[in-house]
Amino acid sequence: MGEAMIKCLLVKAVVIPRDIVVSDVSQPRRELLSREYGVSTVADNRKATEGCDILILAIKPPHLVQVMDEVKNPPPEQMVLSIVAGAALSSLCRGLNHSSVVRAMPNMPAQIGEGMTIWTATAEVNEKQKETAQSILGALGEELYVSDEKYLDMATALSGSGPAYVFLFIEGLIDAGVHIGLPRSIAEELVIQTVLGSTQTVKKTTKHPAELRNMVTSPGGTTTDALLKLEKGGFRSLLLEAVAAAYEKARHL
Repeated sequence: MGEAMIKCLLVKAVVIPRDIVVSDVSQPRRELLSREYGVSTVADNRKATEGCDILILAIKPPHLVQVMDEVKNPPPEQMVLSIVAGAALSSLCRGLNHSSVVRAMPNMPAQIGEGMTIWTATAEVNEKQKETAQSILGALGEELYVSDEKYLDMATALSGSGPAYVFLFIEGLIDAGVHIGLPRSIAEELVIQTVLGSTQTVKKTTKHPAELRNMVTSPGGTTTDALLKLEKGGFRSLLLEAVAAAYEKARHL
């Protein structure tokens, strides 16, 4: 996700390469990022933070404690932006000994600038810093600020894990097309555009999904029989259970 952020920030001209310093323990990784994006790279986390306005923590949860210890006590005017799953503002502030912290939860489509990010901030983050955070996260796609941090764990289960649910649905629908006799290439094209078009229809018409579903469902028609099978199989309740399970996991990370 860190590389996705770099790419999107540069593509959307939020920053220029010389504005970015990346710290990574892997030399091949540092060389790749420097070569691909023209950014500065270092192997020392503390050195990467020197003189910067914004410190972005784009690391795996198991590495968070060590990294926070290495970069703790940043200057009061520096804003820290964390995309570490499950890391609460209180834990970040305590581990960094710092109070100006933004916590964000982007999702995987941010890799192509089509992500969904929900974020919040401590009271010490000023309006200018919030605008900066909004610009950074907006480069990844859509962004949504919430004042209550509790919604981030919920979003982790819904939009953070959500692409996996959608990919599984797409995969299953393609397999269903192949099962009834379609060549896989045709099934893939049909399904991908159907999912894309349906999503855009929800967004652009602003109609409730149930209303749009009813528009496709003719009485006694093929769609009616298909939906009946899905309901009998517990499709809707399985989604509810899946998201609830992911939410419980997010709360205990």
